[in-house]
Amino acid sequence: MADQQQLQNAIDQVLDRVKASGAEADVIASGSNNFSLKANAGELDEYKVTSGQVIGVRVIKDQHIATSYSESLEPASLDMMVEHALQNALYTKQDEHQTISCAGSQLTTESPEIYQQDDATVDDKIALALKLESEVVAKPNATSAPYNGFGESDSQVILANTQGTRCYHQERSTYCYAYTLYEQDGKQSMHGGMSSGRRFDQLDPNYCIEHGYEMAKALLDGEPITTGSYSVIFELSCLSSLFGAFGMCLSGQSAMKGINPWRDSVNHVVASPLLTVSDQAYVEGGSAIKAFDSEGYATKDTILIGEGKLQSLLHNSHTASFFGIENTANASRSAKGGLGVSSRHTVIATGTSSEAEATAGEYLELVELQGVHSGADAVSGDFSFGASGFLCRNGKRVQAVRGITVAGNFYQMIKEIDAVGNTLTHDYERDFFAPTIRFNKLSIAGK
Repeated sequence: MADQQQLQNAIDQVLDRVKASGAEADVIASGSNNFSLKANAGELDEYKVTSGQVIGVRVIKDQHIATSYSESLEPASLDMMVEHALQNALYTKQDEHQTISCAGSQLTTESPEIYQQDDATVDDKIALALKLESEVVAKPNATSAPYNGFGESDSQVILANTQGTRCYHQERSTYCYAYTLYEQDGKQSMHGGMSSGRRFDQLDPNYCIEHGYEMAKALLDGEPITTGSYSVIFELSCLSSLFGAFGMCLSGQSAMKGINPWRDSVNHVVASPLLTVSDQAYVEGGSAIKAFDSEGYATKDTILIGEGKLQSLLHNSHTASFFGIENTANASRSAKGGLGVSSRHTVIATGTSSEAEATAGEYLELVELQGVHSGADAVSGDFSFGASGFLCRNGKRVQAVRGITVAGNFYQMIKEIDAVGNTLTHDYERDFFAPTIRFNKLSIAGK
């Protein structure tokens, strides 16, 4: 990985070259070191160390926009990258709303939690990787741990533009996971557990091992339930996937393109009054903490749905200019891509229901969804997924359930919420935070 000074020097060369051509531009330069391990049959099956950097430019000249990138920081490669972008811009459609508008931003992410010293040795990490597999297969009826691993990343990003902006971000992250393949009496089931953090000692390999094993064991005897309508509580990773599949409805970019079903719904009721959803720049322990967006604007909190009413979409400067509204600083762009929009931490506010109230009576707890993105139509809201979980009564699992399909309409489903719990939890990736939410009467196809 190139050091900070090398990236800075490359950025300076690119910006000088762009200015000399009479264009405006922003540049993103990033570098990372990555390390990953996997185990199989008691030995390391993968020991991978990768390092690299990439620099990308977005040029705007006479309202024409184009991007280009290079994985080499050599001066000749950088000049070629700029020339390609300038040439490509000649053939793009003019867009008066996309500009290099962030002037003089000098932001550095200053949250100490995202880049912490880590004294763990390579031997410590190898021992953890081997443990993830060996302690799974040592358990009764666990025939293998087909997916397991440890990984870590150390990365930095510099963003600069011809308007005097220069921002810097650095972070470290690490993760581990283990899946159990459970077999008994000719039946199989599989489930996994995952853990993430900023330091090695924040990982919980025992959770990965035990959760994957216990859930696979519990699901083994699952079978379809009677077809009908059921109240449903989605396990948090499933709920995160579901909201992610329909994230387009909160995107100003999809609204600009005319494909967002909520394009004209700002200040209108779109969900149950029990639902409040916000995009938050900083959440303690969050994985998406960053001081600036991909244009250099300071990240901030935005209420998207407030007590059921759509209050805002996510915008960058391009979409905000198009609609003539305030920029929410949600620009998203990698060194290799064009300007987009994305959330940071999606936070669903807690409600007033206790866990006992939210789980009263009969409901279906879904812990696995299959084919989420292929089974979702983000425009119409219709979805149909394979699912597994448990039939529950008063918070207790009474029957494992497999081989069912859950179907409904997302935009209708979020209007029909029975309860929102009073405790906030996060998913494995730590960018989705939500309480227990009980949805009313989704269609279940079983037997």
